[in-house]
Amino acid sequence: MPLSASEPYDLAVIGAGSAGLAGAVAAAELGLSVALLDTAVHTGGQFYRTPAPVMGAVRPEALHHDWSPYADLRRRLARSDVRHLPGHHVWSVTKDVDGEGTGEGAGEGAGPADGPWAVHAVTGADGGGERPVRLRARTVLLATGAYERQLPFPGWTLPGVVGAGGAQAMLKSGLVLPGRRVVVAGSGPLLLAVASSLAAAGARVPAVVEASGYLRYARHPRALVANPHKAAEALVHGAALLWHRVRVRLRSAVTEVHGTDRVEAVTVTRVDRDWRPVRGTGRRIECDALAVGHGLVPQIELATALGCTTRPLPDGTTALALDGLQETSVHGLWAAGETGGVGGAQLARAEGELAGIAAAARVLDRPAHGGRVRELQRRRDRMRAFAGAMAAAHAPGPGWSGWLTDDTDVCRCEEVTAGQVREAIEDLGARDARTVKLLTRAGMGWCQGRMCGPAVACLAARGRAAEPLVERRPFAVPVPLSALAALDDPAMPRPDDQGETPSEPGAAPGGDG
Repeated sequence: MPLSASEPYDLAVIGAGSAGLAGAVAAAELGLSVALLDTAVHTGGQFYRTPAPVMGAVRPEALHHDWSPYADLRRRLARSDVRHLPGHHVWSVTKDVDGEGTGEGAGEGAGPADGPWAVHAVTGADGGGERPVRLRARTVLLATGAYERQLPFPGWTLPGVVGAGGAQAMLKSGLVLPGRRVVVAGSGPLLLAVASSLAAAGARVPAVVEASGYLRYARHPRALVANPHKAAEALVHGAALLWHRVRVRLRSAVTEVHGTDRVEAVTVTRVDRDWRPVRGTGRRIECDALAVGHGLVPQIELATALGCTTRPLPDGTTALALDGLQETSVHGLWAAGETGGVGGAQLARAEGELAGIAAAARVLDRPAHGGRVRELQRRRDRMRAFAGAMAAAHAPGPGWSGWLTDDTDVCRCEEVTAGQVREAIEDLGARDARTVKLLTRAGMGWCQGRMCGPAVACLAARGRAAEPLVERRPFAVPVPLSALAALDDPAMPRPDDQGETPSEPGAAPGGDG
């Protein structure tokens, strides 16, 4: 049943990947009015990307594993009253203290009784529609996922170099390959999945180049024993690589890309335990594309802008600190999935459902306990333990900065080189990433430091443990001035008044989490 223009939703879920879908469906089935906002046209997030219907893909599920849980969530979403709002780029969440979304934020201890939340978004592809939207909700669930971490090296800006997750997204949503001969490199379990997918789709994969090894997992035997499905996944990918005769090179890294107009070859070099290149071990491999990634970074900008407490992860990234029911340190604001640390789709679904149940309990003023809650908590804790082991096993070593020449671009947006960053540190006295940013403009471009942030922090640390730069920004995504001007308009329409419709049962799946 549609809400009146002045009535807030019980729950606004930001992100329609595995965690967001599970949370939205769980809360709706418990009787809450739910709005599900996402930047993509279809649900699924980064993990469950699928081709657009016009591409005529007959079996998009063939490009995925673990498809049936997502298909079940889609069916439940279609049967529910959840308001699915695709193409909504959320740039801020504020406490709607005065009923018009002008609250400055929410301190610890604030709650739904103090006034609903205001979720601010712009619509259209990449926010290009520039139509401002303000949605009000009593509670909020952040399921914003993560983005790829990139570490620069000479030649990484050449055409043909793509993110490892980006290569998989090209295949899943566009049915295209980044090249015919693709080297897959970086660190993390995603590399195996990407390489096996590309090989199965017809690409020639000369090598998978993993900077870490897999022996570090042995330091966490309890997490391994408690999560046998993870070992099964690794065996499936390993068997696929063996079938396609793909060689896996451990303790190695792509330290240089060669080519003029695009990738022609890469240099693969052995690295030591700290990822320092071992002299004399470089080997050239011919290829026309490189898919590279060094893990994922939780996307928590909306939460840090509200002052949510964070925690460091073993791989040097930062995640939200959450309680046993997935609530952040800010009352009435929950988070699930990669925002709490990267752990995969199964973990995201468990956390999303748990958060949805907890939000429903808060709105309905009843305790959140029972057999299902305890089961979800046990499942979450078991998989979170493995996520910690995975983060520790693939943490970048400090020696990777030895790959960089002075003319290597570190910040692509502002064209800041490694030499300029080193000059800021060695000659101008910069001792942290923030000071380097102020002196060089590294991180001030379109991506706002998502691409270069980890690299700049590591260079500024100069061999010490890099301190992640966690900033409180008023904008999580680029926002046109017209959207800001509309904030003073009390008649700004809510999404329901702008022609948006709920998800339809026959809609094609999509997205990727």
